[in-house]
Amino acid sequence: MTRQTSELLQNLWDDSHAATLDEPGRLLYRSNLLGSDKRITNFGGGNTSAKVIAKDPLTGQDTRVLWVKGSGGDVGTMKLDGFSTLYQDKLDALRNLYRGDQFEDEMVAYLPHCTFNLNPRASSIDTPLHAYVPQAHVDHMHPDAIIAIAAAADGQALTKEIFGDDIGWLPWKRPGYELGLWLAEFCEKNPQARGVILGSHGLFTWADTASDCYAITLEIINQAISWLDGKTQGKEAFGGARYTPLAKDRRQQLAEQLMPEIRGLVSGGQYQVGHFDDSPAVLEFVCSVNMPELAALGTSCPDHFLRTKIRPLIVGFDPSVSEEPSASKEPSAGEQLSTSHVDTVVQSLPTSLDQYRKDYAAYYERCKHSDSPPMRDANPVVYLVPGIGMFTFAKDKATARISAEFYTNAINVMREASAVSRYCGLPEQEAFDIEYWLLEEAKLQRMPRPRSLAGRVALVTGGAGGIGSATAQRLLSDGACVMLADIDEELLAQTSQRLAERYGSDVVRQVVMDVTSEDAVQAAFATTIREFGGLDILVSNAGIASSALIEDTSLDLWNMNMDILSTGYFLVSREAFKLFKRQACGGAVVFIASKNALAASAGASAYCTAKASEVHLARCLALEGAGSGIRVNVVNPDAVLQGSKIWSGEWLQQRAKAYGKGIDEMQEHYLERSLLKRPVLPEDIAEATCFLVSDVSAKSTGNILNVDAGNVQSFTR
Repeated sequence: MTRQTSELLQNLWDDSHAATLDEPGRLLYRSNLLGSDKRITNFGGGNTSAKVIAKDPLTGQDTRVLWVKGSGGDVGTMKLDGFSTLYQDKLDALRNLYRGDQFEDEMVAYLPHCTFNLNPRASSIDTPLHAYVPQAHVDHMHPDAIIAIAAAADGQALTKEIFGDDIGWLPWKRPGYELGLWLAEFCEKNPQARGVILGSHGLFTWADTASDCYAITLEIINQAISWLDGKTQGKEAFGGARYTPLAKDRRQQLAEQLMPEIRGLVSGGQYQVGHFDDSPAVLEFVCSVNMPELAALGTSCPDHFLRTKIRPLIVGFDPSVSEEPSASKEPSAGEQLSTSHVDTVVQSLPTSLDQYRKDYAAYYERCKHSDSPPMRDANPVVYLVPGIGMFTFAKDKATARISAEFYTNAINVMREASAVSRYCGLPEQEAFDIEYWLLEEAKLQRMPRPRSLAGRVALVTGGAGGIGSATAQRLLSDGACVMLADIDEELLAQTSQRLAERYGSDVVRQVVMDVTSEDAVQAAFATTIREFGGLDILVSNAGIASSALIEDTSLDLWNMNMDILSTGYFLVSREAFKLFKRQACGGAVVFIASKNALAASAGASAYCTAKASEVHLARCLALEGAGSGIRVNVVNPDAVLQGSKIWSGEWLQQRAKAYGKGIDEMQEHYLERSLLKRPVLPEDIAEATCFLVSDVSAKSTGNILNVDAGNVQSFTR
């Protein structure tokens, strides 16, 4: 594919809005604008600063304060509390304590002593790089176009050719105090310069006002984009195409087949969540002639590297010999496609992953120091599949998605750098020293412990209703990713939006699904695989209710109960079992049944019979799944009126009639009928469900947990 002209960055600064802000507010405004475009900097990458005059809370005197993005966070989404604030005069005094390059890490411990106004935000390792630039405003960004120059073999010469004396060059140096002094010396010797490119790293720019700093940053990036366009226009990227990408539906089919296999192989120590990317940039790279040799070089920018590991794993798939599914058998979304080449690739994955782990362990042994932290997870993060795209697997969905974004940034860098020069990744030892940096390890150790369901993926049927949405919310609160499935498209969208606003869009997905349709169920599982890489938890909750004397029960009414409450539970369980067994990581299934599964009710024979079948199906599945670590349990609610779609229909009227009561009397009727005289809420069912899918019930299967406030008839015997 020949290279197309790139779109230049647009200046989005609004002077009228900026005029309403104070200096820290303008710093935040600038930061959010810069971080809103991934061509300027990747998620969590880069930092911004401003030196602001403020009143010292101790002396009441004016003092200069450095506001700089603190450790962690993202310039595109951060708020004011994301900035560290430090006394500039104390930062200047640190120079007298510096003992040289080999002791630079100890300078980090001095930064808290420079804190202004007791700000709890931890300072970034990049703080000295901002502190010693004389201008008031500094941007440090990771633009693809700039890193392409920074990662080129002759990057210094290219910088001179493009920017002259306007932008300088500093060779690769790990971020830290020494690099801050290098930058200060550069500024002193080159007062006319407006910025500097750091080899294999990124861009620093500076100015005396926030608006000028923002404008300069965009100007320099656009200058690099235009220069690269002029040099590469019409050229074949990555040495040209070796393969043609498969059709989109075929890519999706193969992703659905490969991702659970990979997920099962890498989730031994910690559950992993997957992300699938088949964007044009990714497909161009994975189908190219030079992909294998470029991928082996790894990334250049430290931020890219920390997210994507030393190098990706190239999955040995050849799209030119891919076969279509057998005409004699239409595979379900949860089944492997019956193609010999794909089967061979699947069978080769354990060997490929084992070799990657061995290579990673050898890399660790070659590069480790006497005080290096222990080796971390040796599995790859990035998987490149010719003709299909890229998979990334990480401890949670956001990390997997962001890792894919980072590697896409790296692809863009490789494309441009290799088109105008020779692309250079970070040297292996430098890469290791970043990955296993003691300061990076300390940051990892400060992170909160993973929540109990972190890395696990759940599918909740009937997910838009009261019990379903409450269950989804409970699972999300414990760290799971949730696929909401429901037949009510409008309510499903509302529920999904509400949960995404609270827990983040990464962890919530939705799919319209009719549990009585085999095709719809299989398609929903396929969607779950593409979105999250696999499945660990099934909550089968879709339901209806009906009330009629036996002589008034039509065959249609009987069949509707059986189709939804019995056949529907069978269909979703069957697909879940197939997927669980492919992953070989166990699994947990919970059926939301009913008190009526155990206690007969007059005038509801179709409903009660269908619910009883759910319980017996669960018992059968508990027997079948035990050998594979698949647990199947049942929660039996009763009279969950709040938020229930069932109770908003004819069922409430029918049951009121059966009991000879008014509709407004039914809540009190069910309350008084229970032993505990307490209402049963959707959250109560969600709590029981979460218990049964979590590790605290790891030794429970084939059980029935009644959540009905006490009903003698439904006591299990």
